[in-house]
Amino acid sequence: MYKNFLLISIKPEYAQKILDGEKTVELRKTRTRLKPGDIVLVYVSSPQQVIAGFFEVESIEIFENLPKQKKNFWDKIKNKAHIKQKDFNDYYKSASIGVAIFITKVHKFDNTAKLIKLKQKIKNFTPPQSYRYLKPKEIEILESIVKEKILVT
Repeated sequence: MYKNFLLISIKPEYAQKILDGEKTVELRKTRTRLKPGDIVLVYVSSPQQVIAGFFEVESIEIFENLPKQKKNFWDKIKNKAHIKQKDFNDYYKSASIGVAIFITKVHKFDNTAKLIKLKQKIKNFTPPQSYRYLKPKEIEILESIVKEKILVT
């Protein structure tokens, strides 16, 4: 079965909580093509600037018409997202859609892939502002940098 590989930029405090298994949902304001079983690679934004690991998508929930659905959305994720309600409300203040990516099978790399190395090995590589899909060749290069296979079950 074909899997999507999504590279997603996450602030260091939230990335660490995902990689430690504490944060079990990642929040976004835009849709993706992700499906259960797809792989999300965690790019830890500045100052770390590394791909530090990955997780498998357990499920996705999309909350349409967010102003009216914000309370339902908050109730669904409040114990899983490791975010304060004020920060949640600020993040989704002007959003019309909320996306919850539920996380399973987290893997932290022993050897992270530093931005400088990624730029050397992958032509025109730039970290995503939000997310971007990776091509099979980019996955191979990433595996060679971290010296691990990105396991797909």
